Amino acid sequence: MAGEPDTRQEGTFSTCSFAIVRSDVLNDAMIKELCDQIDLHGGTCHLDNYPDDRLDLDNVTHIISATTDFPDYYSALDRFIHVVKPTWVTVSIATGKLAHPRKYSPDPNLFMNDVVATCVELPQGDADAIAGGILAMGGNYSFKLTSQITHVVALNMENDVCESIQEKNLNIKMVLPHWFDDCLRLGKKIDEGPYLLPDPEILNPPLNQAPSCSPSRKHLSGATSASPSSTKAPSLNGRKGLRVFKKKRILLEKDLQISDVLRGVLNGMILASDGTVVDKASEADILVCKYRDGQNYNYATAKQKDVGNLAWLYYLIIHDLWTSPLRRLLHYPLPKKPLEGFAGLKIGLSNYSGEARTYLENLISATGAICTKTLKQDNDFLITAHRKSEKVNAAEEWGITVVNHLWVEESFAKWQKQSITKSRYTHFPTKTNLGEVVGQTEIDRKVIEAKFLNLDAIPSETLPGRRRIQASTKVNSSVPPSESSERGNVTQTPVRLHSQANGKENGTPATEGSRKSKTAAAVKLQEMTPDIALFEKERKRVGGVVYGGRRKDDPERVEPGRKRSAEPAEPAITTKKTPKRQRTGPTPVEIRLLISGYKPWVGNAKKEVNDTKKLRELGISIVDVPAKATHFAVPGIVRTPKFMVAVAYAPMILTTDFIEACLSADELVDPSDYELVDKQKEKEYKVKLKDALQKARENDHKLLEGYSLYCTEKVSGGYETFKTIAEANGASLAPYRGRQMTISSRRVGEDDAETANEVVLLSSDTAEDKTLWPKFQRVAADSRREPFVLLGEWLLTTALRQEIQPFESYELTKLKAK
Repeated sequence: MAGEPDTRQEGTFSTCSFAIVRSDVLNDAMIKELCDQIDLHGGTCHLDNYPDDRLDLDNVTHIISATTDFPDYYSALDRFIHVVKPTWVTVSIATGKLAHPRKYSPDPNLFMNDVVATCVELPQGDADAIAGGILAMGGNYSFKLTSQITHVVALNMENDVCESIQEKNLNIKMVLPHWFDDCLRLGKKIDEGPYLLPDPEILNPPLNQAPSCSPSRKHLSGATSASPSSTKAPSLNGRKGLRVFKKKRILLEKDLQISDVLRGVLNGMILASDGTVVDKASEADILVCKYRDGQNYNYATAKQKDVGNLAWLYYLIIHDLWTSPLRRLLHYPLPKKPLEGFAGLKIGLSNYSGEARTYLENLISATGAICTKTLKQDNDFLITAHRKSEKVNAAEEWGITVVNHLWVEESFAKWQKQSITKSRYTHFPTKTNLGEVVGQTEIDRKVIEAKFLNLDAIPSETLPGRRRIQASTKVNSSVPPSESSERGNVTQTPVRLHSQANGKENGTPATEGSRKSKTAAAVKLQEMTPDIALFEKERKRVGGVVYGGRRKDDPERVEPGRKRSAEPAEPAITTKKTPKRQRTGPTPVEIRLLISGYKPWVGNAKKEVNDTKKLRELGISIVDVPAKATHFAVPGIVRTPKFMVAVAYAPMILTTDFIEACLSADELVDPSDYELVDKQKEKEYKVKLKDALQKARENDHKLLEGYSLYCTEKVSGGYETFKTIAEANGASLAPYRGRQMTISSRRVGEDDAETANEVVLLSSDTAEDKTLWPKFQRVAADSRREPFVLLGEWLLTTALRQEIQPFESYELTKLKAK
């Protein structure tokens, strides 16, 4: 009314124009509230009227959406328009400035986007790694406890923050840092349950009980197969009509191989929803086809039209809700040829059930591999959701490669066989069933354009300037998608293929909108730079976010045995006292310290946390894996698994007095003054530690490379212990339970004819193990190998002395295979 003061606040959103996308999560009531807030703070907004109209992207700076599943999402990315969740508006108003849009992106690849975390009493290096990982994966990090915090990361409850959260019953999850480590290794957000303080399940002794699974149906519903088994169109269940096809022009390709009756029914549904059925790709908004091949497919892909398969079309009909055909792997047309390296592979499944199993069976078949119903010795791979199953035991015994489902999903998405040396494919969190994250991998747009778009298959008159476009595509796709994410560019901007718009080949009009896009691109890159830099710095830490370390080629890494420089700095020639320079960042790590048997920490977790933090400030990072250690502190020579494995990696071995000395002096003392000398144990074990470490450096953990070792479950120390020690020294070791099996006829990489046929079973001398010896000898004889049944002591002594011990002293039987 006239005379009423204008309550609009200029500033926060005065330069912004918003489009708001409706969804199940973002309903009309919430949209009205958002519009009121935006209007109050100087912005303008309008609603996405899909399916009635497409968004007018020329006049939009931000799109507010709870999901990326709306038709204009990729077009918005191409124009560098920010897509943010509704919380971005709230945070921007609260802070009085535009919040970082990337931290509020609904992109599912940024799987930490609903996490706001803080760390409590963690070593600085681990806290930095967690912060970097969260920010890179779309989350937020705070250095103090605020009302926005969703997760507190701590090692125990013995701190004021966790105690306060528990007392006040705040809705904040307190988790071990191991949760972030496992999430970042897998590239997926897993359930926090097993990691929650005060009693995290993963710290309990391992049980034989398999982890349970409650997979999310939203990733698999209607997407378990690329070819619906039903020959009938999906039922509308009494609904009045569809809206999802309104104002859409749809081409049903001939390669769908559906009957005329079914085609007629589908055409009727499209027409009834105010859509149009067309015969030419040039007239279509949507192409539905079976294969990634043909003139229509290539034309639609080049023009960035929506291309999906029949399963995707059925999904749209059933849900009457838009979803991108790239969102689910089996909603996109299939390649005609098998994936290179997969044709003929025999792949088994274990611990997946229901829709997840059906989906993986069809995905394996889509690669050209064979999904076997039962596991046999001739299988190449076993895909499992966790390691606690009889199939996994059998696969290990038979030497079959065991991986999780991410390996086949990402191989299919990138259409390139992924290396199983990537830890994400062989990582199985102890208490997590990976079935809960099945189906979350998406088709990579850059891969589609780089590997399947064939512009030569399109008549030149239908796509002017095609050669220029093809060249542009190849240039932009020269970097594999996996590498771009590893470089910190997690939100990938798809290659934009410009059609002829102004009579010039591949031309883009120099409009105000294009200039704005370029400016927005520069601003967005500048905004992302701090997060990318922090993540890149912390990504290089060996061992993830729980146990820090440096790569061997890191110039700041201290090699084992290297002494800290004791040379004083040259004094400055000045008459004035130079003020002490303030530390601007964490102390560089000079020592990666593995610790075993340090008594002051036994039963005193609080002291361990405090001491660990103090040591980190002195330049000492505590690690838990021997392969990452430059130094190893231990009371004396012991034949524990940790000690035996550590010897293979040849760190400088110190007494635990080194820890006390550093803490007492509040500085990093010279580690060479604390090298371990244990004459009594050296005499007992008949080993010289110094000589063993020198041999280990020469062996480069390849002492037993090529050896075929097997182990009974009753061997003293246990199979897992022996497997760890064997692998640290370059050998493969499989369990032997007396099953029917085959042994390769020759040791891999062995050229010595006299020893090439040796095969070793490590055993105890119990009556139960003795029954296995004849079976093992027969199996070896069938493979023309010479069997040796040895005490497990042979491996322990070999590993400790770092030289292969003669078999004779450890043979449990002198019987030869007949």
